[in-house]
Amino acid sequence: MFTLIFSRVAFMTLSIFIVLSIFTTLPVFAASANDLSADTSKVTLVFDRALPNVSGKSVKGLLVEYAPGGSTPAHTHAASAFVYATVLEGAIRSKINDNPEQVYHAGENFFEVPGDHHRVSANASNTQPMRMLAVFVVDTNEENLTTPDDE
Repeated sequence: MFTLIFSRVAFMTLSIFIVLSIFTTLPVFAASANDLSADTSKVTLVFDRALPNVSGKSVKGLLVEYAPGGSTPAHTHAASAFVYATVLEGAIRSKINDNPEQVYHAGENFFEVPGDHHRVSANASNTQPMRMLAVFVVDTNEENLTTPDDE
């Protein structure tokens, strides 16, 4: 059991490393992803690949950009989504579930497990932009990665 869990964690870590490596060495290919009408973010799909040895699962990389003071409304992600995010530029204020709000700066990261509620997602600065790479491990057929809520 421990070996199975360890191998899955190791595989997920390797998958995230591969996505980050690809992101830093290849040009960014623009494609719109999940346009939320109430937000002030720009979200660009930069990577989408089915995992060959995990049937029905894919890795999707999203470049999320907030202008100064920008944010997205409270939301959840697809029920199958494990999300790992790394701040590339600036800083983001984030509150997940009932945990305290935190600020993550360039080079720092956080994650969300399936079912988490992302209550706050906002640029921590009113003068500087924020960019982060959000890597989703999600069901391959999932197209709606983000659902805003009514909070």
